[in-house]
Amino acid sequence: MDQQRKKILLLDTGNEWGGGTNSMLELLKRIDRSQFDIHCCFYHNYTRGEGDTIGQVLEALGFPIIFIPQRKQPRWAKVSKELLRSLVFFSRTLRLSVTRRIDALWRIRPNASRIKAILASQQFDVLYMNNQPGSNAEGYLAAETLPVTLIQHCRIEPVLSSELVSMVNRRIDAVIAVSNGVRDKLVKSGVAPEKCFTVFNAIDIWQPLPERLAMRRQLLGIDDDTFVFGSIGSLSPRKSNHHILTALEKFADAFPTARWKMVILGEGPELASLQRQAKQAGIEDRVIFTGFRNNALEYLAAFDVFILASKSEGLPRVVLEAMLLKTAVIGSRVTGTAELIEHNKTGLLFDYGDTQALFEQMKTLWLDAGKRTELLQQANASVRQHYAIEHYVAGVELILKNAAHGKPSHV
Repeated sequence: MDQQRKKILLLDTGNEWGGGTNSMLELLKRIDRSQFDIHCCFYHNYTRGEGDTIGQVLEALGFPIIFIPQRKQPRWAKVSKELLRSLVFFSRTLRLSVTRRIDALWRIRPNASRIKAILASQQFDVLYMNNQPGSNAEGYLAAETLPVTLIQHCRIEPVLSSELVSMVNRRIDAVIAVSNGVRDKLVKSGVAPEKCFTVFNAIDIWQPLPERLAMRRQLLGIDDDTFVFGSIGSLSPRKSNHHILTALEKFADAFPTARWKMVILGEGPELASLQRQAKQAGIEDRVIFTGFRNNALEYLAAFDVFILASKSEGLPRVVLEAMLLKTAVIGSRVTGTAELIEHNKTGLLFDYGDTQALFEQMKTLWLDAGKRTELLQQANASVRQHYAIEHYVAGVELILKNAAHGKPSHV
């Protein structure tokens, strides 16, 4: 039986526990172990806030894990980047190229050599990469001369240079895109369409769900008459929580007597800046920064409206979870989010960065309870019909089973 199983090395080069990590874990919990023998290779043993490390979670699930420790950027690399960037200041493309070539010397190629040694010594059949091409260059290099099947799971809208596209097309056997929008981006950038497959992100629609009023009282200490806006995610520039606070300032000015709170769940480099913005806008007493929480689903259940203002997404699980919990959703009109939300049917969309439009949609959902109920009911029906976790697992399994080195996948 063991000889019939595909031996797979799952590579994750990321630095944080995000939505892609959660999607990966949902897959691993359900994957058919009679067909697939999976080992995991990570760069960082990162944690869920103050909770478990990824190593502890994977070990509890019964998956062997290998860590490749990462060294700090050497001084020569930092100085070289600064010098060469100054010489090509006139071209962003050249600056990025210079940075990548220096990173290749001190970080990417050494990591590729270690991954190649693991693949060869343990005779893996498949290298399955859990990030995106720009973050997994070492995987492509490691597999360049080995007879292993190479599969990329692209979980966010990728940024692709001609060099990256050439690298992908030269070696990849299958790319799994989490949405049609991500697949379209890959193909339009030049990735071979016959190697690109959409397997939608999904969630467990059968899981026990927290009760809204109980969560509001237990987690936030507020009654049901207070309207709760909320967001969940890393406090990073890409998530654009500053746009939400700008729209909330408009909301506070328009409705000075309204009873509302904004709950921002997450941690990251933008925390201090967001706190200053809330204070300067005069709404710091209305905005709750919770930090990272392991029970994000319970907080999501407590919201009246969930807002995702990101600059880019793949197919955000948190939107699916909001829909399952019957929390109304407002999202920026970007790849992934716009694919999940049908405007004025399953949620509301606004053009990325248009804080006036975001304010208007906040106002609509605050004033019109009937509209809010209509949207969340249709959203709940959509997620239950189209985004069950079983479809996601079956789709990935099919590609893992059928993809073959040097041949297009037939799925």
